[in-house]
Amino acid sequence: MSAAAGDEGLPEGLAQRADGTLACWWGEGHDDYAAYHDREWGVPVLDDLRLYEKMCLEGFQSGLSWLTILRKRTHFRAAFSGFDFEQVARFGSGDVERLLGDAGIVRHRGKIEATINNARAAIDTVEAYGSLAAFFWSFEPEHGARPARIDHAAVADMATTAESTAMSRALKKLGWRFVGPTTCYALMQAAGIVNDHLDGCHRRRKIEEMRLLVERGNLA
Repeated sequence: MSAAAGDEGLPEGLAQRADGTLACWWGEGHDDYAAYHDREWGVPVLDDLRLYEKMCLEGFQSGLSWLTILRKRTHFRAAFSGFDFEQVARFGSGDVERLLGDAGIVRHRGKIEATINNARAAIDTVEAYGSLAAFFWSFEPEHGARPARIDHAAVADMATTAESTAMSRALKKLGWRFVGPTTCYALMQAAGIVNDHLDGCHRRRKIEEMRLLVERGNLA
């Protein structure tokens, strides 16, 4: 049984599992959340298809719970050709209508059309920067720009940052849609461009070790 944030003398934002493991509060309560927290969130993503997928799913999540998106992710992948943006870029009006009839995804016309639009913008981004990885990782905060301690209060203050705002502006200039600063920061967290596992979380050190292995200069 997990301890609620701040209970039993734990720092705010950390939960203690039955085996004594400490984890970020949001990863508790549902098996899907726990699995995502423990296996995916914050792991550095360098693959362009996965980066496109993550940005699209963050856009679909706007106004909804992330749990909804997680539970529909397999359907999203089937509906959008595995998020191969070169294939999605060829989708037309018939595909939009097909997707609007697919109960396995979030049936929101604006978000569906943005996903197709963003596939075309992703191709342009690759042409300009060499890869989506090179583009997205170029917004990694410089050393010393982040809080010395990543606790609940620090993360709450970073729903948007100077870097996510700059990323959002750059994406919009490249033609991307549904990519506001909050969505961009969520992408940075999910893709390991920042490590927002709280100090004390069992995943924080492992994620930092993975980030140290990223060869930033070889992403193009």
